Amino acid sequence: MQAPNRSEILHHFESRDRIMAGVIRRHGPLELKRNRRYFLVLCTAIISQQISTRAAATITGRFHGLFDGGRPTPGRVLAARLKALQGVGLSRQKTVYLKDLSRHFEEKLIRPQRLRFMSNDEVVQTLTAVHGIGRWTAEMFLIFSLGRMNVLPVDDLGLQAAVQAIYGLESRPGVKELRAIGEKWHPLETVATWYAWRQQDETIIAY
Repeated sequence: MQAPNRSEILHHFESRDRIMAGVIRRHGPLELKRNRRYFLVLCTAIISQQISTRAAATITGRFHGLFDGGRPTPGRVLAARLKALQGVGLSRQKTVYLKDLSRHFEEKLIRPQRLRFMSNDEVVQTLTAVHGIGRWTAEMFLIFSLGRMNVLPVDDLGLQAAVQAIYGLESRPGVKELRAIGEKWHPLETVATWYAWRQQDETIIAY
């Protein structure tokens, strides 16, 4: 589904969820940029797990530097020695994850050219077969790499906190409650999620 324009977005939410429509009006146009470097996106996602943004940026830079000025590719990562990968600050577990991701690309278990033709569930199933990639990472990939408009990441803590604030809930919504709210947003769950994030943090979100 192609990203709708602002008029289409407002028309949809004014008729389905006037509270979210108000949030959208306050935060300007949708700025959702796709990153089509699929392998690099997933490498960065693995590297960034459970560490600060600054540490992730440092390690990612060092990781790229391993390849003599060339960008990481599945073949290059598979050929890299574990000690070299760990030498840039990666844990042993993350090096295993990166190797498994690279193997999935090399063995064509993940075919980048086919991902955009697959359903959301098929993409999630394909990506979560890689060690170290969970559903949340796959959903961020759907949003920020494939540009899907109908993704509702119910386990995202930022979305939960934003929905609690926007709708004046006593506590963070659980999965069932968040899905019920998300039904009003369909088929533009991604749009509402993006604006909910903006309500929490004015920074334009990228992945």
